[in-house]
Amino acid sequence: MKSPAAPGTPAASATSATLAAPAAHATAARGGRPVRRITRHLPLSPWLFAAPGLLVVGAFSLYPFFSTLVNAFTDRRTLVPGTFVGLDNFRELLHDEMFWIGLRNSALYVLGVVPALVLLPLLLAMLVQRHIPGISFFRSAFYTPVVASIVVVGLIWVWMLDDRGLINSLLEAVGIGRVGFLSDQWLLLLSAMTVTVWKGLGYYMIIYLAALANVPRELHEAAAVDGAGAIRRFITVTVPAVRSTMVLVAALASVSAFKVFSEVYLMAGPSGGPAGEDTTLVMLVQRVGTGLSGRVGYASAISVVIFVVTVGLMLLVLRADRKEDA
Repeated sequence: MKSPAAPGTPAASATSATLAAPAAHATAARGGRPVRRITRHLPLSPWLFAAPGLLVVGAFSLYPFFSTLVNAFTDRRTLVPGTFVGLDNFRELLHDEMFWIGLRNSALYVLGVVPALVLLPLLLAMLVQRHIPGISFFRSAFYTPVVASIVVVGLIWVWMLDDRGLINSLLEAVGIGRVGFLSDQWLLLLSAMTVTVWKGLGYYMIIYLAALANVPRELHEAAAVDGAGAIRRFITVTVPAVRSTMVLVAALASVSAFKVFSEVYLMAGPSGGPAGEDTTLVMLVQRVGTGLSGRVGYASAISVVIFVVTVGLMLLVLRADRKEDA
């Protein structure tokens, strides 16, 4: 057994220097103040930081989702808790004419809006990508509808498309006559699609601008040297380079279009247009599930169908993208 080194010996001096070095370093790191080392780690500390966000998500996302899922299998009304009825609400959907009208209109909305929101913002992004004087103004102008309130935008378009609105006045002035944009079933739906596309152009343009910034300029220069024109460069260079972004835009636009409410509601009114023929699924949920006698259980069943269809649309788009990659 070794005896401790006597004070004043070289071994004792070395040991003292070794022990004093970390302390001196810690003291110097804080300007002469000693540093207290934290030796205890709290395993729950990360959850404490995440708790506020988790509470918000749970209260406003998870709880409403599971509550809707449970209510879909009950006959709950606004002021009545309701009882378990199994699949009765979903069986009733199969025989509800308004449900099929809403499903048809929502599907047509996807077919009419998504292709336009995939292609037009890409062309617009290529246009404003150029570094020319005054292009910043046009970028801001194209993005303005995105930040504008959908209520304000909808009312502006209603005033323009009304029978005595600006567009009909111009059509009558040139001898074409008035067009029932808001009174015809299909023209009203087409007008609402136009508003959705117009408002979404700037949002998806920004996404495409970020994607186009990562496309190497050398690819366009090489294609131009090979004699490819603007259209051919767009098809063979630009589209393949931003294809993943186009898939993302298609998925986002599909979900948003299938859940459309504000545009159609503002232009068609609470009744959903002539005889309710322009009603969408989300409008049907609002009509059936609100009020003192609202059928919350039945509206929840419609909401579950909307959720399943939107998830299916996203999976379909992603699957198509994977097939192209293969």
